Formats: sequence, structure tokens, C-alpha cells
Amino acid sequence: MRKEQPDRPFNVLFLCTGNSARSILAEAILNKVGKGKFAAYSAGSQPKGSVNPHALSLLKRLGYATEGFRSKNWEEFAAAGAPHLDFVFTVCDNAANEVCPVWPGQPMTAHWGIPDPAAAEGSESQKDAAFADAYLQLKRRIELFANLPVRSLDRLSLKEHLDRIGRTSDEKAGA
Repeated sequence: MRKEQPDRPFNVLFLCTGNSARSILAEAILNKVGKGKFAAYSAGSQPKGSVNPHALSLLKRLGYATEGFRSKNWEEFAAAGAPHLDFVFTVCDNAANEVCPVWPGQPMTAHWGIPDPAAAEGSESQKDAAFADAYLQLKRRIELFANLPVRSLDRLSLKEHLDRIGRTSDEKAGA
């Protein structure tokens, strides 16, 4: 990724406007899938103030710890004392089109847009299905990312891989 590789896990920030569903799911997934290699965080440009209960319920059912998740502003990660970010991924189209804070250290960025499960209408089972779909799309992309040889790729190659992962929605992702 760059010559001075960190002797710590790579810090990854997932962004979404409300930081209540998709970015929370992504944070949970990467912290589990990439444990030791990555440390994941999430934030939003206009945080809802609480995590969507469907997101928390799904994560609990799938065996994820859900303590400590909160809806927070992305400015926390641009402030002094925030973790040094190596990667910043937007997971909703609104956040991708907003002017982001300046991230110190020029982290790698990519857009991995996922339909908003919190916008799903219908019965509780239909809403649960929307969250399950978002989870599966994120998990597939995050697993591909977590398996990249990040430390051995040059910046341009890594960016190409990240963008390809964001465009995929099937089993051939990253191929």
C-alpha cells in the first residue's frame, strides 16, 4: 500500500449518512472477519443518533457482539487523537456524494454502495429480509477485501481491487 507499512492493524472507516444500519453492519463484519489485520469503525455525515434495531437484532442472531455500537458523526474521525485511517469506504450513495472531511494521511477510498435496508417498507419479515440482503452483500465484499494481500500491493493495484469489489454483487467479485 505504501512504503511505511503500519505495525498495527489497518484502520478502516465505513461511512453512511445516518450511521444506523449499513455502516454499522460493515463495522461488525470487518471486526470479526479481519480480526488482527483490520480495525473497523463507522460513522455518518448526519448520524441518526441510534443504531437501527433491525441491524442490532440481525447481528445478535448471527452471533456478533453488539455492545458499544453507536451512531456517530464522521467528524470524530477527522479530529485530533482519532485513529489514523488507512481506508475509508462509503456504503451509501448519499455519503459518496457528500463532501467528506479531510482525512489525515490520505487513506485509500472506495464506494461500496448497498441499498438502504432501513428504507425497506412492508412487514417485519420483509424489513428483516432487506437487512439480511444488505448484510450478505457487505459480508461478501468485506471478505474479498480482508483476503487481499494489502501489504504487498502497490497503491494503484490496491485501488483497482477496492473499486472492483465495490462494483460487484455476485460470487465472481474480485475475480
